[in-house]
Amino acid sequence: MVLGACLLFALVLLGCFAAGYLLVDIPPANSAATAQSNVYLYRDGTQIARDGEVNRQSVRLSRVPLSVRHAVLAAEDRDFYSERAVDPSAMVRAAWNTVTGKGKQSGSTITQQYVKNYYLGQERTVTRKVKEFFIAIKLDREQSKADILEGYLNTSYFGRNAYGVQAAAHAYYGKDVGALDTAEGAYLASLLNAPSAYDVAAHPENRPRALARWNYTLDGMVTENWLTLSDRAAMIFPMPQTAGPAAGLSGQRGYIVQAVEDWLTGNGVVDERTLARGGYRITTTLERKKQHAFAAAVDRHVTSRRDPGRAADRNVRVGGASIDPASGRVVAMYGGIDYTRQYVNNATRRDYQVGSTFKPFVLAAAVENGSVTQDGRRITPDTLYDGTDRRQVQGSHGPTGYAPENEDNVSYGPLSLRLATDHSVNSVYAQLAQDVGPRRVRETAVALGVPESTPDLTATPSIALGVATASVLDMAEAYATLANHGRRGTYSLVERVTKDGMELGLPAAPVRQAVSREAADTTTSVLMGVVRQGSGMAALSAGRPAAGKTGTAEGDRAAWFAGYTPDLATVVAVMGQDPDTGAQKSLYGALGLPRINGGGAPAAIWGEFTATALAGSEVRDFELTVAEGAQEDFHPSGDPYEEVSAGPSGDQFGDRPGDRFGDQFGDRTVDRFGDRGGTGDRSTAPGEGEEGPGDGRSAGAAPPSSGTGTIGATQGGVPADGGAPPADGTTGGTTGGTSGGTTGGRPSTAGRAGGGPVSGGPGGGTGRDGWTPGGATGAGGTGGGPQGTGGPDGGGGFPGRP
Repeated sequence: MVLGACLLFALVLLGCFAAGYLLVDIPPANSAATAQSNVYLYRDGTQIARDGEVNRQSVRLSRVPLSVRHAVLAAEDRDFYSERAVDPSAMVRAAWNTVTGKGKQSGSTITQQYVKNYYLGQERTVTRKVKEFFIAIKLDREQSKADILEGYLNTSYFGRNAYGVQAAAHAYYGKDVGALDTAEGAYLASLLNAPSAYDVAAHPENRPRALARWNYTLDGMVTENWLTLSDRAAMIFPMPQTAGPAAGLSGQRGYIVQAVEDWLTGNGVVDERTLARGGYRITTTLERKKQHAFAAAVDRHVTSRRDPGRAADRNVRVGGASIDPASGRVVAMYGGIDYTRQYVNNATRRDYQVGSTFKPFVLAAAVENGSVTQDGRRITPDTLYDGTDRRQVQGSHGPTGYAPENEDNVSYGPLSLRLATDHSVNSVYAQLAQDVGPRRVRETAVALGVPESTPDLTATPSIALGVATASVLDMAEAYATLANHGRRGTYSLVERVTKDGMELGLPAAPVRQAVSREAADTTTSVLMGVVRQGSGMAALSAGRPAAGKTGTAEGDRAAWFAGYTPDLATVVAVMGQDPDTGAQKSLYGALGLPRINGGGAPAAIWGEFTATALAGSEVRDFELTVAEGAQEDFHPSGDPYEEVSAGPSGDQFGDRPGDRFGDQFGDRTVDRFGDRGGTGDRSTAPGEGEEGPGDGRSAGAAPPSSGTGTIGATQGGVPADGGAPPADGTTGGTTGGTSGGTTGGRPSTAGRAGGGPVSGGPGGGTGRDGWTPGGATGAGGTGGGPQGTGGPDGGGGFPGRP
């Protein structure tokens, strides 16, 4: 009976095989050669761009160098010449690996891939796979291996809208296929596995993956005796040229198309090769008004300030993204100055450190997990930490050996987490990450929206300093989660996709509580202080309640501002990159400034964009439910031009001993748009400052209050005996008026105990709105404290760097 059953089963299989072979004919070529364009639309239905015309140039196999052919076989099918058209064992193995979660695998031979490319389509269905199986068998009987390989090389998709190896050679290396060397051929062969993932010019962050695939291909050539070991050892990775996109994708259009295509393929809506064939009508979530507002803000604060004669300005790039926290829709995205000039999308690239914009995730993790300090104190925003420069992080068993530097090597002494956030104190946040647990910090960041695969997102205390290289869009999603009281819905760039009248299904984005409302809202309350009185005061130009954080990458290669209102979460980064080599560069000297920081151009762009994007909508305050012990009394924003009283004695506006700002605000009031230090109004006339004693070891005189304009008081002593800070230094008292006063210097470690350095900080920067420049440097008084932070540019500019 068993034998009979086995024979019957074998006969049935044989009959099915015979029927399939007889019924499935080799069809004519598919319609790829007559593919349509894809149409990309704003959310309101207006057109953004068209894309998708097929680029293919067929060539004879004899024109393809033998080394290039061998590279393709080494990458895709090393047994091509000896194997049959199909490999059942490979198909079963691939199916098993796919089912068991080891990744989707096709198990297809080159013959099967050619059949799929030329005769069928890319859809993943059982019917197509069955047809592919039988057509491949018939084709193998009717065509030679050389003909099949030639067809495969001419129909395969290599990315950059290039079909066939000839089109790919021009797209990536600007040369005919016959001029390709072995290294270049191996790179093109590597692209066949995942074109967009291995395009290192479009996605620099994927270079390690591309190198691994390139090495795999070359090693395969050595294994098959197609390449000698000595030649292999001499190979250098052949960096491809940047793409030359069509003129129709100039400006922001190309960046949008690229990001939308990545979103569609990355979320499995449609695969890359099928999308490239065109015919899709794609409605994005982008809003035209907000998109144009973003570009205008970047032009005002960066692009228009670049000088062709200034070498550092060649390296300046900008990326930005804005998300509606309630829906998760990306409403605006800025990818770069022009897609035809700068191919890489600065909003989606993942190769620049996020810097201190990561610190809010550490604070959220502390509240979420009810963390305590090493000595058992419950962590709240008012918990005191030691802000000494290069203070060694302490673990449960003593020093860890990690001692991070504070910016400019400033030592702050004891200060609360609120002030440590305002001033972005590295030594405090590294210790906080250790107290919370680096693994918990990492888990919280991922829960908020930072991709788990983000490079350098490692569970060590250094995670707090933002060494990870998340994209602008990634950070916008994470900050949108904070704005939405800890509720996260995966961001979306696409509202609707149709083809031939049929609508494609889009992935669901269920909203879930990533962190508790108390953790998110407590973090928001602290970040509001960064905008009110910390390093992000330029964001006040939005005229709305706002929370945010500045950040700087190592070596000043990028400056960030990430912030949100109740209605909009937006992240802006200014990056430095050599346009010729692609190497990251510092931003020193760019835009005519000594350095660019997050409180400068990024925050100014953020403020202008947010004000324009939300114009006409109701101004809403944050509705916060903070954790117990995290309450802070402050005036709601209300009128953005009103004067806000300083907090009680002990905050940074008043006379707290040890506060590096001293009493820079004069009569202890601060007008958000320039009246800092004195009671001058916002008139254009400069104020007149008085000279005062500079001895930081005594109580000091009251700050000046005269003048019809803004007085930029420059000195604020740091007394050792607890006395009030002194007034202007002996030669200080630089007037600010609408010019904005002086930029504040920071005291040295010695200055904390003895009143601060003699000399003042650097001068104020040029007015970023094209109005009057910042004030000049005011020298410090004898034994006096550091300069006070300068006021913002008159009439709505941004403050100097603290």
